[in-house]
Amino acid sequence: MAGHSKWANIKHRKGRADAARAKVFSKISKEIMVAASGGGGNPDDNIQLRALIQKAKSVSMPKDNIDRAIKKGTGELEGGRLEEGSYEGYAAGGIAVIVKVLTDNKNRSAAAVRHAFSKADANLSEQGSVSRMFQRKGQIFIDKSEVEEDKLMEIILDAGAEDMKSHNDQYEVLTNPADFDLISDIISQSNIRLNDSDITFIPDVVSEVDDLDQAKKILNFIEALEELDDVQNVYSNFDISDAILKKIEED
Repeated sequence: MAGHSKWANIKHRKGRADAARAKVFSKISKEIMVAASGGGGNPDDNIQLRALIQKAKSVSMPKDNIDRAIKKGTGELEGGRLEEGSYEGYAAGGIAVIVKVLTDNKNRSAAAVRHAFSKADANLSEQGSVSRMFQRKGQIFIDKSEVEEDKLMEIILDAGAEDMKSHNDQYEVLTNPADFDLISDIISQSNIRLNDSDITFIPDVVSEVDDLDQAKKILNFIEALEELDDVQNVYSNFDISDAILKKIEED
């Protein structure tokens, strides 16, 4: 889930990312297919593909999986034709949600997303009604153990990044989407490992959630969406207090 980094970090620490490794591999494979289809299968000539290969390696995705995804994207193997889709709506308490899919069957993905919304008593909205409340940005997370703050700041500013924020154990680098691949590549070439990186949607206004039951309902809904085979990313504008996150983490 790209809408709330604190919860994403908690999921990672609890080992949920490892439990869903096959799903992670599937998502990255689809991204690689799209990148190879649009820019070719040679990572030396395709910055986006090179960044995705690095991303795949960072989660220990097997080389055979990476090579197969590239060949599907370039047409050397069948099964690489994917279409993008987007769905928008509101979850419990009016929380804004954007769902991005990559699929070979739009009817299947649409039905699955609608079912997830209906089951969670959430409401789908018209295209643009929710996304206008977000800004599209490149977002890069780097563990603080990887690099000193001043050094990273110098690298990313020279590369053209827009901003850098410091969290408990990570730095967050924000970029213009058009500069994302290049800046990710420059950071990696500086021997700094990226913890996570993606083009994301960042809300203009964050909606605070301070009720435990509502927080659980929202998170269950988001996770149900993320578990759908065709869903690549889910973005939202909620923020949950540290006290409630702690209670959820302890459950």
